[in-house]
Amino acid sequence: MQTQNPSVSLIKATSYEREALRESLVTLLEPFGGIAGFVKKGDRVLLKPNLLTGSRPTKECTTRPELVYEVAQMVIEVGGQPFLGDSPAFGSAKGVALANGYQPLLQELNLPIIEFHGKRYQTVSEDFNHLLLCKEAMEADVVINLPKVKSHAQLTLTLGVKNLFGCVPGKMKAWWHMEAGKDATRFGEMLVETAKAINPNLTILDGIIGHEGNGPSGGEPRNLGVLAAAADVFALDRAMLEVLQVPPHQVPTVAASQRLGVCPELDNIQFPNLSPDLLQIEDWLLPDKLMPIDFAMPRVIKSTFKHLYIRFLKEPMSVYGKR
Repeated sequence: MQTQNPSVSLIKATSYEREALRESLVTLLEPFGGIAGFVKKGDRVLLKPNLLTGSRPTKECTTRPELVYEVAQMVIEVGGQPFLGDSPAFGSAKGVALANGYQPLLQELNLPIIEFHGKRYQTVSEDFNHLLLCKEAMEADVVINLPKVKSHAQLTLTLGVKNLFGCVPGKMKAWWHMEAGKDATRFGEMLVETAKAINPNLTILDGIIGHEGNGPSGGEPRNLGVLAAAADVFALDRAMLEVLQVPPHQVPTVAASQRLGVCPELDNIQFPNLSPDLLQIEDWLLPDKLMPIDFAMPRVIKSTFKHLYIRFLKEPMSVYGKR
């Protein structure tokens, strides 16, 4: 998946106000030919924000709805058909989105929110050929990944690669936490294989306001004033580590992408707008203490039971009985 001399567009951006944000996104995407460089007329375009939780809507735990709105609007303007999707570990994508203020954009743009369903897809790595990924992501014409800059109590940082774990169905997330979570190296490699399989066409990173400290939800907002975009999600994550001044070996996803040969060297990344050193953040707060990644078996069972219970209530005959 690694591209030759990939480009990462980095700019200063300080406002989620509609006109200012639109202008920032135009500048951000200009080196790639705008959104039209990724979306053609008639394309079904998955917008994949970070919809972690609805319980802390003022703490910048999720991708801002203003950013999703502007990206969706740009997709519509070039003739694409955007839809919103995610697979929160607990709760529905729609419920989390509504709790975080997405209702106005959904109504104004008539933007569908879909719940992901799992299907097995072939991966290059034999170690992870049993990955169960969401068919809605794999079968979209275009995937636009819309992560949030956040510290992470288990993985140090969550950026573009980690956000694509949301393309794994909820019950499988809990399973992977148990299966690979005791080994941060293996878990990082699983996340990289997921990102390789999803292969997003474009990643736009919401770093105007980030979430630092004991993330992904237990920290606090932090003004960063940064937007980033790239076709190569691994290059984007590597560049953001320079902005946040975090060594790559501390972030399992980036370390894994380097070991697996999909992360370009920093010197080989082109920066058509600003270079990372011009945007560096001083004293970005990482978690106080890293926590184990793995879920205990009772939590896996609880998550799986909840998933099956919800499915049974929604589709009792088509899923478990005769049609």
